[in-house]
Amino acid sequence: MKPRVVVAMSGGVDSSVTAALLVERGYEVIGVTMQIWDPGVTEVAGEHVGCCSLAAVEDARRVAHRLGIPYYVLNFREIFEDKVVNYFCAEYLRGRTPNPCIACNRYIKFESLLNKARALGANYIATGHYARIIYDDGRGRYLLKRAADTRKDQTYVLYNMTQEQLAHTLMPLGDYTKEQVRRMAAERGLPVAEKAESQEICFIPDNDYHNFLKERAEARIEPGPFLDLQGNVIGQHRGIPFYTIGQRRGLGIAAGQRLYVVDIDPERNAVILGPEEAILGDELVAEDNNFILIEKLTAPMEVSAQIRYNSRPAPAVIIPRDDGRVLVRFTNPQRAITPGQSVVYYQNDYVVGGGVITTKGKKN
Repeated sequence: MKPRVVVAMSGGVDSSVTAALLVERGYEVIGVTMQIWDPGVTEVAGEHVGCCSLAAVEDARRVAHRLGIPYYVLNFREIFEDKVVNYFCAEYLRGRTPNPCIACNRYIKFESLLNKARALGANYIATGHYARIIYDDGRGRYLLKRAADTRKDQTYVLYNMTQEQLAHTLMPLGDYTKEQVRRMAAERGLPVAEKAESQEICFIPDNDYHNFLKERAEARIEPGPFLDLQGNVIGQHRGIPFYTIGQRRGLGIAAGQRLYVVDIDPERNAVILGPEEAILGDELVAEDNNFILIEKLTAPMEVSAQIRYNSRPAPAVIIPRDDGRVLVRFTNPQRAITPGQSVVYYQNDYVVGGGVITTKGKKN
């Protein structure tokens, strides 16, 4: 009996090739598109964009038909609103900068979809992520390894996966480059072989998150003071959700030197500005940690720590704290450590684990 797998199909080339490869490898494949947002909202200037658009659903349906597999659209709007959109807005209102893709992977793809797949009698779910899942006999654990195509590697947004989720997830693209994936799509006659990649947040297709936050929470966004490092008022900001650590453009402040957002203080509704050197920090505290390479962090460990999706990992030591949080000490100062973003710990190409940045600072 063939193992049954539910493939999350966005209508893009990556998930389409994922489905094709699994069909060829002998799996019983079911294609699924997760409807997580109103398709009408994902229209920009008359065009359907994003993974929830009508065009994306139609693309996924065409690929499924080409592959001869059953295809369904499943409604995840309610849980997506609760776990991703509400979290996204709440974090910005707290003066933090969230990563909604990490929340979506944690609660929607690898929790809700996996549960739905089991209800459909499937052994696995599969996604088009560029990452590798490997079982290590010596450790008795499933490990998450960077993709062969390091430019496309997506392990940063997958660090929250549990052992149970890793055991029941397939990511066949981890061994290929993006160019190879496009070539495989063309060779198989998939109608999305040349489709452009989506870069925006899926529920904000025009990428104007300022406007999105205004529409969702305007009554809770108030102007407040810009403060210098000494606490002096030097101007007025438009509302703390519109700023992020390290930001220089769009401040509207005339000063004798370039000013950057150094900190955001939601208690005082204040945005603190300072010179470039003030946005450098060499330690942070991370909460809500998950570990993959190890069961639990019990002693200091040397890692490479990555503080945002597109940044390079930097040498650091992670130190367990009594409160369950992790202290991360970098060898060299890092630019714009941002609360709300995730920090992911690596050893070589393997994900040790990761957490959400809650505070940043400098060693004394």
